[in-house]
Amino acid sequence: MLGSTHGSLSTAPRAARVVACGEPSRPTVRETTEPGVGNGGGSAADLDVSGRPLRAPVPDLDRFFRPESVAVVGASDAEGRPNTGITRQLIAWSGRVGARLHPVHPTRTSVFGLPCFRTVADLPEQVDLAVLLIADPVPVIEELAEAKVKFAVAFASGFAETGELGAAAQARLAAAVERSGLRLLGPNTNLNAFEEFRDDLDGPAIALITQSGHQGRPVFALQELGIRLSHWAPTGNEADLETADFISYFAEQPEVGAIAAYMEGLKDGRGFLIAADRAARNKVPVVAVKVGRTETGARTAASHTGKLTGADEVIDAAMRQFGVIRVDGLDELQDTAALLARARPPQAEGVAVYSISGGTGAHFSDLATVADLPIPTLSAEKQTELHQWIPDYLSVANPIDNGGHPVGDWRGRKIIDAILADPEVGILICPITGPFPPMSDKLAQDLVDAAEATDKLVCVIWGSPVGTEDAYRSTLLGSSRVATFRTFANCVTAVRGYLDHHRFTSGYRSPFDDAPRTLSPSARKAQALLRPGRRLSEHTAKQLLRAYGIRVPREQLVTSAAASVRAAGLVGYPVVMKASGPQLAHKSELGLVKVGLTSASQVRDAYRELTDIARYEDVTLDGVLVCQMIERGVEMVVGVTRDSLFGPTVTVGLGGVLVEVLHDTAVRVPPFGEDQARAMLGELRGHALLEGVRGAPPADVDALVEVILRVQRMALELDGDLAELDINPLVVLPRGQGAVALDALAICH
Repeated sequence: MLGSTHGSLSTAPRAARVVACGEPSRPTVRETTEPGVGNGGGSAADLDVSGRPLRAPVPDLDRFFRPESVAVVGASDAEGRPNTGITRQLIAWSGRVGARLHPVHPTRTSVFGLPCFRTVADLPEQVDLAVLLIADPVPVIEELAEAKVKFAVAFASGFAETGELGAAAQARLAAAVERSGLRLLGPNTNLNAFEEFRDDLDGPAIALITQSGHQGRPVFALQELGIRLSHWAPTGNEADLETADFISYFAEQPEVGAIAAYMEGLKDGRGFLIAADRAARNKVPVVAVKVGRTETGARTAASHTGKLTGADEVIDAAMRQFGVIRVDGLDELQDTAALLARARPPQAEGVAVYSISGGTGAHFSDLATVADLPIPTLSAEKQTELHQWIPDYLSVANPIDNGGHPVGDWRGRKIIDAILADPEVGILICPITGPFPPMSDKLAQDLVDAAEATDKLVCVIWGSPVGTEDAYRSTLLGSSRVATFRTFANCVTAVRGYLDHHRFTSGYRSPFDDAPRTLSPSARKAQALLRPGRRLSEHTAKQLLRAYGIRVPREQLVTSAAASVRAAGLVGYPVVMKASGPQLAHKSELGLVKVGLTSASQVRDAYRELTDIARYEDVTLDGVLVCQMIERGVEMVVGVTRDSLFGPTVTVGLGGVLVEVLHDTAVRVPPFGEDQARAMLGELRGHALLEGVRGAPPADVDALVEVILRVQRMALELDGDLAELDINPLVVLPRGQGAVALDALAICH
């Protein structure tokens, strides 16, 4: 990074420092607000075949962040009152942004010397923003609507974060806001949007979104290190305005170089994906911390913001699918966002590691290699060039060990320039584990001078725990062209995110552009097979697959021993026989599968044994399947489950009887294209099995990808009707021979 079928398939202060490293050469021309819909309907062209939106308008938040007029409802200047400090801060903020501020309070005639109005209706002008410092904002919402106020902020807590009663109160607030036509931030938010931002910094900025205001403090503090911050949106409980709204808006602002987000829950999965898609189209990186990876974290997040956190592996896949760079720590958030906001696109992906110690270079190279950062071996010619200034007994293959950066002459700069001149090197990283004047001072200055003369990325890790050294505070932090970190790990995370972002956006095509909008003929065939609220038998589930062009074995459903013999003759020996019924999820465990039958007598006996077992187990059958026996291949599983945030999801993994033990799966949220289907396979730990191991031929990956895409179409078209689907095993035959679904289980809503 630079987010009951087979049960395992349910999807369901170490202060880091980064300094600017030049403006990115990404487009500054933004898309205009698209015609379209939000989360509540629209024309058929705006909806996919499942009825979900494919685009949404960008909210115009200009007057929220820079209003011309502000009303403070509940304003106070009485000493000791909580609202007094807030009012004072809002007055100062209004002055900075050039807004006229009007206090509103039913019993005061003035507040801090400003005329105070009894009600919103008494205001002398239409205001852009109303800040509500009252416990129950619902009664005021209608007044704000009548006064045509555009935006409101509700600071009050005691809503969905407190439990059922609070959730009901928040629902009433949300309904009032929806009727009013204004846009609301909060409730349970704070003053972060009205902080004092430094206006003496230049270059691309970070726009910050946090559901918990305190969690944004480390990113906000980057201003003290020279990193510009343009906006801060503390979304709170998101009764109306949500994280997705701010991502969409920030992705359209020319000054925003990166979006940093701290998220505890998502209000609407599709809305988040549409926003992330907009950022990807505009090549604006989104870096996010999303809590809830663990059961404890998820429970805490839900109690704090009143949201369902969602199945983490689905959220993680959805973020990766749309280019959101997910990090874990706030230090990683600030370092990665700062690097992505300021660094130019890479000219090459190769990383050169330059150090004054062989041990330091080896240590960092280990961490970088584990993170899949490419560390190319320098050419023999380049190594010969470097050995002009570095002793021959030191390795310069990469990592480059100088044995001690030259202090007294020009050689140090020559070494750095020579490394940066290598066409395979796009990133130079110099880990300095501790200050060692004058060597570390000269090294820092040479790195800064070289960075000023190149478009390539220069990163420095200043490992001193003190951080007061002049080489760090003045030389490195004083450069807008060097990215400075305090830890190896944060540097690796940020550089990986930087490369991942540019790889992703360089070939990005929005999946929403190609999402199906009309039902296929397959859907009509499939819907005739579905049984609301019931599990389908294997035979019917396979008919469902056939409707979508997914290959299944030749088979016949029979209800007598004689019929089973005739069917075996038609299917062709050897055959497999299986009991078929809607109650059967795990037939093998009950002995209800017979494999490799080669004669009529074996078939006849197998039929009798299967029906006897079914009677003994009190299992109702719709018959016995006589199936073509498929030669061995790679056993995979492809499934559909439904996530509470994102709707239908598609899962692929290693299949067979060990699927629940191995849990080697990858998941995606429709819509997605062939590139993402192939990426799913690359994420599997057992991916090598598809490439052929121990003499086995390569599997037909193209056929497997085709099955994944057909299952995705089924998931979208049958959403609302199909709750779960498992194809297990899906046998992927050798290259060119296809893939065959040997078993299937489907559960209807």
